Amino acid sequence: MIQFEVIWTKSAEFDLKSIIEYIKTDSLNIAKKIFFEIKKECDNLYYFPQRKRIVPELQQIGILKYREIIHQRWRIIYKIDKNRVYILLIADSSRNLEDILFQRLIKQK
Repeated sequence: MIQFEVIWTKSAEFDLKSIIEYIKTDSLNIAKKIFFEIKKECDNLYYFPQRKRIVPELQQIGILKYREIIHQRWRIIYKIDKNRVYILLIADSSRNLEDILFQRLIKQK
């Protein structure tokens, strides 16, 4: 069985930190719970990361290399490259993914 290396990008780490900081204002216990749940979901990508679905909005335009985990109200976007899984983005599922990606592209310039 092939084991993948899971790598968090700085932007995904920032996303998770922001989510936890926001939740923490209401409940530290819930923030901790969500943090560990999201980390566990990502750790599960060590084996068979292909089992999760391709991001539908990207699939519609022919981009098939990005996959996602849906955990409660968050979307965790990642890509697989050889034996590595890169966690790229964590976003509230109520937000428009296209807007989030556009904002990220603008920041990179």
